[in-house]
Amino acid sequence: MTAGNFRMLHTMIRVKDLDKSLDFYTGHLGMRLLRKKDFPSGEFTLAFVGYGDESDNTVIELTHNWGQEEPYDLGSGFGHIALGVDDIYGVCEKLEAAGVPIPRKPGPMKHGGGPIAFIEDPDGYKIELIDMSDRADRQ
Repeated sequence: MTAGNFRMLHTMIRVKDLDKSLDFYTGHLGMRLLRKKDFPSGEFTLAFVGYGDESDNTVIELTHNWGQEEPYDLGSGFGHIALGVDDIYGVCEKLEAAGVPIPRKPGPMKHGGGPIAFIEDPDGYKIELIDMSDRADRQ
């Protein structure tokens, strides 16, 4: 396979409570549950969420290991997932009203750039919201 044949498929994150995570990603962020499968012999479930079919879009794989009681150590290597949104201020207002943690309120990016914000999913993973409403390079 040559370099031109690569395509980003998904990013996997481990989640403690799959139902809470599915509610967050589908209910609050508007993603769809694309597929979900239990693996009884491995005692885990995989759920794939995203904004479009996996054949054309990069998605998130939520991995739930059965019996996981303690929160996962998020470590310092993983940074965040980034999502483009229109009207970042309105989106954050709705998310905050729904109880979603917003550790970095919307505002201009440090050192220049358009508005960004950071929210957290139920496991504490950071999700950067980037305002796309007035970007010239939108498609």
